[in-house]
Amino acid sequence: MRSALVLGAGGFVGQAFHLGALCMLQELTGFDGRTVDALVGTSAGSLVAAGLAGGLSAADLTAELLGEPLSREGAALRLARKPEPEPFLDLPAGGRGPLDPAVLLSIARRPFTIRPAAVLSGLLPAGRTSTDPIARSIRYLHGDSWPNRDLRICAVRVRDARRVVFGTPDAPPTDVGTAVAASCAIPAYFRPVRVANQSYVDGGVHSPTNADVLVLDEPELVVVLSPMSLGPGAGPRVDLAVRLAVRRYLAQEVRRLRHRGAQVVVIQPGPQDLDVMGLNPMRGSRVDKIVRTASESVRARIEAQPSLATLLAQA
Repeated sequence: MRSALVLGAGGFVGQAFHLGALCMLQELTGFDGRTVDALVGTSAGSLVAAGLAGGLSAADLTAELLGEPLSREGAALRLARKPEPEPFLDLPAGGRGPLDPAVLLSIARRPFTIRPAAVLSGLLPAGRTSTDPIARSIRYLHGDSWPNRDLRICAVRVRDARRVVFGTPDAPPTDVGTAVAASCAIPAYFRPVRVANQSYVDGGVHSPTNADVLVLDEPELVVVLSPMSLGPGAGPRVDLAVRLAVRRYLAQEVRRLRHRGAQVVVIQPGPQDLDVMGLNPMRGSRVDKIVRTASESVRARIEAQPSLATLLAQA
């Protein structure tokens, strides 16, 4: 069965949600993100996808997030650090003006296909925080090469607000660390990342999940983890409108995948997850609680749907 794993955006909070869910999926069903045929990562999800593509298990990635010891296998992977490529290149600290006003031309050329948030990313000032630490952490695992597997990292090119999927033939070549840094470059917070003389920002401004990049592959099974949307049963929240909008984007992508014959499993935060996740996706002080709650939410779903465990075991 050709399978794919899609890991969506969501900051530190989303990263913790991914890892808690993936650990429990592996424990209960044997589903291992390292062995799927295709990995798609956006923003926080790109960090997890790059780790899995580098051979680190969800348990080891969780240990790293929580500052705990890695397994013997995981420690060996981290110790076998490869030489770093050329120095990382991001833009200087931003000023107060828009990053690239020329993006407005994209509205005139493609008024019905462009995503509003992608346009806005070019009109906001460049952020002041460098993504260099993100790039370096990934390079310790991948060096200056792309893994010999289907790893896709989604970012947005500022000039024309187009999604670019690094790791595919249509994207400019770069190393995994730079691609992940670009995918994580939240507009107005992180500095944009330069690749082939173009500036790139967070792929989540196009879509927090970008599951539709798999449509033409016609996978048989797609597992989507979407920390920024919400599952059934969620009550009123300050960020409800945003999460519902994300869920609508995701629903469109899922429909396209199912139309091509894929079985799609979507894992979104439930009420207990949302209570622990809070409103600030960049708040890292509660990641341990988020990991535990996401694990228990997945356990409850698997126990309530035994057929789901059977399906995931086939991957």
